[in-house]
Parts: sequence; structure tokens; C-alpha cells
Amino acid sequence: MENKIILVTGATDGIGKITATSLAEQGHTVIVHGRNKQKAETVLNEIISKTGNKKIDILIADMLSLADVKRAAEEFEQKYPKLDVLVNNAGAIFSKNRETTTEGFEKTITLNLMAPTLLMLSLEKALEKSSSARIINMYSAMHKRGGKPDFSDFQLEKSYKPDRAYGLSKLYLVWATRHFAKLLKEKGIKNITVNGTHPGAVATNFGQEPDKGFLINTIFKVALRFMPKPEVGAVSSIYLATSPEVEKITGEFFDPKNKIEKPDDKYYSTANEQIVWDYCMSILQPYLSQNSFL
Repeated sequence: MENKIILVTGATDGIGKITATSLAEQGHTVIVHGRNKQKAETVLNEIISKTGNKKIDILIADMLSLADVKRAAEEFEQKYPKLDVLVNNAGAIFSKNRETTTEGFEKTITLNLMAPTLLMLSLEKALEKSSSARIINMYSAMHKRGGKPDFSDFQLEKSYKPDRAYGLSKLYLVWATRHFAKLLKEKGIKNITVNGTHPGAVATNFGQEPDKGFLINTIFKVALRFMPKPEVGAVSSIYLATSPEVEKITGEFFDPKNKIEKPDDKYYSTANEQIVWDYCMSILQPYLSQNSFL
């Protein structure tokens, strides 16, 4: 089997860690992304010990800083000759009170939408050097629960609730993924596919820490007892990263059982997709290098 160079974001815990470990077991070169160097090094050593694969590395970046995402992408390009698979796994739901990053952007939209979109754009050249590259974006069934988008309030200054912010961020990521797939086709780039999958509800630390308000806190804690193990949630990302069955498929939404699913298109239109993409570009443009995809 061909050895692939694979970057997994948010790989120090939960589904990301399981995904990285499983891909290492297959013999691939796996780059474990984390924001804490000590924790990332611990996970690196755990993966090597478990799999016997020493082709494991770490990439440290704070995904809540777009400047740091840009720096990490540049660091990756300097170190590796290509990128075969990008798994945009990092994501979170935040607290009941709206919070902003050091750059002034709402945290949920930044982490779940802007950061993975910036990585896709910044690493496109590295992906283009692969004979067959794949981008996998992690969605959520919560994309159905964000409510009606307000394109005058992308930063949720008027309508912030943690579940709304999370749901909209994932809905917008579905649209951004579709749009990027279209752009690749338009530019005649046939060796890169971009798809998304939602892992289903599984028992991880996701959503357990921030105070999201009594009701949402209770739902997360109670539901955790009944959820399957996180290994179940990693099935689809591992499948999309390596399966020959999806070699030429792009712009699709996969369910936890590796089947193509139709996302909730209640608010979708090509015009709305373009609005979201244009907004992303308005935010990301200062963080894109001169030789980036756009």
C-alpha cells in the first residue's frame, strides 16, 4: 500500500486521536496536530508505542488564531514534499456567553469554519503535489439545528447561543466544502477531492468543558452515558482518508456508516453558498500567502 502523508487536526484527543492512530496502524506518515506541545508529544509517543510506526510527527498550532494557522501551514510546507490527506477534525462548541479570539472574531465560527477553510486554501499546493489527495472536513448533525442564517450577523453579535453558533458553523462548513470542490473542478484540478462526514453522537470530551447553560450542559452530560465509543465516530474519517471506493468522489456529505447522505438544504441555495464563501474570503484574505490557491 502506498505510504500517504496525512495531517489530522485536533488529533490529541477523541475522534482525532483514534483517526490518527488507525492511520498510523496502516503504515502511513501521520502528523498529529495539537495546540499543546507537551500533550501532542505524549500522543505521538503513545501512537508509536501502540502501532510500531515511527513515521509520526507533530504540528503545533492554535486554531483559534488565523495567523497561527497560516504559520503552521507554512511550517508544514517547508518540512514535507506533499500532503496526501488533510483531515480537518478540530472543532468545538463554546460557552453560553459569546467570546472572541485575540484577532476579534467569534470563536465558534473561527474554529469550525474559518480555520479549516484557511487550511484547505493554504495547503492546496501541497495537496496538488500528491498523485491523489483528499480533504476530509468533519461535519455534525447539528448543522440542522442552527436555525435560519442571518448574513448580516455572521459574527453572531445579535443572535449568539452556543448551539446556534455551532450549528451554523457546521452548516457553513458544508457549503464551503461544496464550493471548494466546485472551484477545484473549475480550475481543472482533478487530483484533489474534498468531502465531509459527520461522526454521529459518540462518547468523547466534546462539549463537556464550557458552560453552555444548564439545559445544554445537562443534555451533553446525560447523553454521554448512552453514546457509543469514539472508535465508532472515527470510522467514516478513516474510510474517506484511505478507501479506494471514494477515489474520485468529491463535494459529498457522508454519514457515520460511509454512505452518501443529503445534508439539510432547507436554507441552501447557490447564492447563499456564494455569500458564505465570499464572507470567508473577506476574513481570510489577509492570512493567505501570495502563492495560495486563490
